[in-house]
Amino acid sequence: MPAHVVPAPAIPEVPVEGGGAFPVRRIFCVGRNYAEHAREMGADPTREAPFFFTKPADAIVTGEADTPYPSATEDLHHEMELVVAIGRGGTDIAEGDALGHVYGYAAGLDLTRRDLQAAAKKAGRPWDMAKGFDASAPIGAIVPAAKIGHPAAGLIELSVNGTVRQSSDIANMIWSVPETIAYLSGLVALQPGDLIFTGTPEGVAALKRGDLVEGRIAGVGGVRTRIV
Repeated sequence: MPAHVVPAPAIPEVPVEGGGAFPVRRIFCVGRNYAEHAREMGADPTREAPFFFTKPADAIVTGEADTPYPSATEDLHHEMELVVAIGRGGTDIAEGDALGHVYGYAAGLDLTRRDLQAAAKKAGRPWDMAKGFDASAPIGAIVPAAKIGHPAAGLIELSVNGTVRQSSDIANMIWSVPETIAYLSGLVALQPGDLIFTGTPEGVAALKRGDLVEGRIAGVGGVRTRIV
């Protein structure tokens, strides 16, 4: 095997509750998966086919570490989400089999440069630099499904400096976790190490430097970071 001509990058990892680490391969995100969030973004919440965007694996921020306010934006938004960690890969996974491919769950944040996203939408261009920037995916510890089962309902909530901004129930997702896995696996071959951010409820809003962001999902856990 030829020697590397530059140093090989480290594999990003998310801590697992109870010990161990989950190596991250890819990060997929579901867009507009809560009707009220779709409405607040000016979109039709009709149950159309899900759509996806991605973040680089090394966008994760773990261990409640600080998150740097990104460059090139004046409108950084929080989006609180249930994250699904894939433990067994597959293609064209049947909805009824989908949960058997899940290793566990976590609470995560899809940070968004909203001004860049709005400009990209207006120009009909990709969202990549609005969503897939450095440190755009703070995430809490992954909890194995073997410990908590597969949550289909429960409070999802986010507060900034102690004030609640987002509060809903994961049961309000337009596309459930099994449906999302089944659909996505028809587009790409899912593999162990993939993460799926499943969309955010209403209440997204701007963050500023110094803000303490705390999110939690009943039965799953939380995510915490300070914007610096």
